[in-house]
Amino acid sequence: MFDYKGKVVLVSGASSGLGAQMAKGYAKQGATLIITARRVEKLEQVAEEIRATGVECYPIKCDVTDVESIKAMVEEVKSKTGKVDVLVNCAGSAKNAGVLTMTDEEWDFTIKTDMTSLFYVTREIGKLMKENNYGRIINIASMYGMVGNMAMDTVAYHTSKGGVINFTRAVAAELAKYNITCNAICPGYFDTELTHETLITDEFTAYMKATVPLGRYGKEGELNAAAIFLGSEEASYVTGAILPVDGGYTAV
Repeated sequence: MFDYKGKVVLVSGASSGLGAQMAKGYAKQGATLIITARRVEKLEQVAEEIRATGVECYPIKCDVTDVESIKAMVEEVKSKTGKVDVLVNCAGSAKNAGVLTMTDEEWDFTIKTDMTSLFYVTREIGKLMKENNYGRIINIASMYGMVGNMAMDTVAYHTSKGGVINFTRAVAAELAKYNITCNAICPGYFDTELTHETLITDEFTAYMKATVPLGRYGKEGELNAAAIFLGSEEASYVTGAILPVDGGYTAV
């Protein structure tokens, strides 16, 4: 099961963190990888690691908040692989503040980067998938898209990830007729480049231990199994699903 030989997987936001981890996970299953991000140097480093496993990997610079950048990326994809079987929308960033203090600029940045960008990328890659009558779209949302939290104020992030979850359901319903599935993964607390400074504090660690049933942060690679399952041939009847990988945070 879960053999990806002959499949092309595109992972956005793959220059570090969860995106890079999932890209490497797909590579171990034999997939051809297309990895995108804004930081080309870091992308090249990830691509070298993936190629060392014996599979093809194409790093392509792309700003997911810029439609022209996305369209240029798609043209490059067409020339290199001609198709995308699996799209993982992982790119994102956020400005953290509460509803009473967040500025318009912070709100707009977070919504565009974490939600609108998924629409842009899914629209363009979805057209390519429709042509091939096949696709697996996986949106990386967050457990914060399902619940609120009392550890930190980040209202725009909650809002954007909640939007990603229902965007996933809408796309699943709309594109099913083209043999395209769309599902979302909702990660919990994973130690990555973007979250490290927050997670290492004593206060946040204490909060995590009190609220996560498994009592720890997610480890490197622990999101990969969910991504590999949802992008697989075997998951052909799974669409519109919202899968938390959060150590039980949303179960209590």
